[in-house]
Amino acid sequence: MSRTVFINGEYVPEEEAKVSVFDRGFIFGDGVYEVIPVFLGKLVDKQYFVERLDRSLSELSIAWPCSADDYVEVMRQLIGRNGLQEGVVYSQVTRGVADRDFPFPQNATPSFMAFTSVMQLLNNPAAETGIKVVTTPDLRWKRRDIKSINLLGQVLAKQDAVSRGGKEGWMLEDGYITEGVSSSAYIVKDGVIITRPLSNSILPGIRRRTLLELAERESIGIEERLFTLKEALEADEAFISSATTMALGVVDIDGNKIGDGTPGPVTMKMRELYTNRVLEEARNS
Repeated sequence: MSRTVFINGEYVPEEEAKVSVFDRGFIFGDGVYEVIPVFLGKLVDKQYFVERLDRSLSELSIAWPCSADDYVEVMRQLIGRNGLQEGVVYSQVTRGVADRDFPFPQNATPSFMAFTSVMQLLNNPAAETGIKVVTTPDLRWKRRDIKSINLLGQVLAKQDAVSRGGKEGWMLEDGYITEGVSSSAYIVKDGVIITRPLSNSILPGIRRRTLLELAERESIGIEERLFTLKEALEADEAFISSATTMALGVVDIDGNKIGDGTPGPVTMKMRELYTNRVLEEARNS
């Protein structure tokens, strides 16, 4: 059965979904996106996603294509129409269709599309084994706080990591880890979670926000500061977070074992806390 996708006001079979060759997202990468996890057939972290999307659109001076409530309703409709129980909804807004020219067009209408993907989030086998990451140079633009669809830098970094046997890449800039290619990055030392503070250098991850809230509630120590590759290699634990990985242990960096080579107790605690939180939100939605 064909998947139903949403594009500019219509729900259509995926093979019928079309994008104009003049869409600025297609030509310039002029747009933003979100990935929202789904558990038990329900969206989670809805408010945080709406807040981040609103900020990204504002930073690029792109208007909302509809109200925030209608935007979320599209996600719910797609979940229902596709019978999605666990996975993600990808949504994207571009500046719209206009003749190719670098300045913002005057009268373009934002384009809005979304689709669902089935994924195994809760019972990811990597949660027990952990993953290997490979460091790679951070060659992206300087506004990484905007969730831009212009992801060529991340594509090149991910391919570099995968070609060298990594499941994820940790990007390096001036000797410091910025973040994962498609995730937030953390290390743990003496029971304290260390992660880079928010700035233009990293994306304000929704899972990062939620995990730090949970850690604070549980009186788990947090240090928001820059950390070096050397610190990461000497850490007791390391982990990543994202919409698709939740909290996932990193057990090897550039061929160096982290801790005892298995996901550590803080990592597993954070995964448990996040799992409980999203399941509670889904059951009460």
